[in-house]
Amino acid sequence: MRWKRTIQLLDVHCEGEIGKVAIGGVPKIPGETLAAQLQWLNTDPKGRELRRFLCLEPRGAPIGSVNLLLPAKHPDADAAFIILQPDQAHASSGSNSICVTTALLESGIVEMKEPETVVTLETAAGLVKAMATCRDGRCEKVKLTMVPSFVHDLDVTLETPQWGRIKLDLCYGGIFYALVDVSQIGLTIEKSNAAGLVQAGMVLKDLINSEIPVVHPEIPAISGVAYVMFRDTEPDGTVRTCTTMWPGRADRSPCGTGNSANLAALHARGRVRVGDIFRSRSIIGSQFEVGLAAETTVAGKPAIIPTITGRGFTFGLHQIALDPFDPLAEGFAMTDVWGPSAGEI
Repeated sequence: MRWKRTIQLLDVHCEGEIGKVAIGGVPKIPGETLAAQLQWLNTDPKGRELRRFLCLEPRGAPIGSVNLLLPAKHPDADAAFIILQPDQAHASSGSNSICVTTALLESGIVEMKEPETVVTLETAAGLVKAMATCRDGRCEKVKLTMVPSFVHDLDVTLETPQWGRIKLDLCYGGIFYALVDVSQIGLTIEKSNAAGLVQAGMVLKDLINSEIPVVHPEIPAISGVAYVMFRDTEPDGTVRTCTTMWPGRADRSPCGTGNSANLAALHARGRVRVGDIFRSRSIIGSQFEVGLAAETTVAGKPAIIPTITGRGFTFGLHQIALDPFDPLAEGFAMTDVWGPSAGEI
């Protein structure tokens, strides 16, 4: 077989959210820093080509992400990675950090030590410390110390044609989120409402990004609201979440960066303190443990250090290839599976 390109993928999911890890065949990504590599992937035609090759049909699918495992730039990091999704490359993700940690340890790329192994991951948003509980050659759970999270603005009002005026919080948890109390759109966070939640999330994301620019004060490559996360609180204090992702799907996990952003909002309102821990439950019922480890600052603004604890599971290993004669080499998406926004891909 005369393949033009081959990439080896380790299949992993974190609490239901797929985060495949590209462990072999990853091409060299230009850039002196991970933020510069992120920028290249999002702006250069060759970066777009790689993303489409991995994320779109016939090789990819709308569910899940592909994590590019890269050589670390930071001297303290064991590995670096960038998250590829159909819309763009993203800087940070809690569920994908857990997937990458699980992949590194269970594949032997990083030596596993029992009962705990500490893995330092470099992301375009900064270093993430992963403390993995290990037993009998398996990574049982991972506790992440996330990058600093902060509030951009609370109680932002947005006029919408469907739901009238709604309030939302704009917060950063490794990427920017719009956090919306789900009752404002007349839905609850249940599997049966997934399609409605996703449709609402896509509408709100477009409205927010057209009206409210957001840029990280220290990392210009991170800009714009990446996701809308709907939230609710259950009677026992568990935070229920549904993060909506382009072109139209729901995050299966409780969402690590989203919960980090939400924790910053809770802290700003005085509802959580350093040392507090609570549960977050996803739309499919899987759970993270969310903690507030410390207070800090980012560019002079109050910020926090969140922790996210969850589980990753490996479920396969495969290789994808590009036939140089394949007329569908560029990749494609259809609205029947990918949703109405697939026409924009």
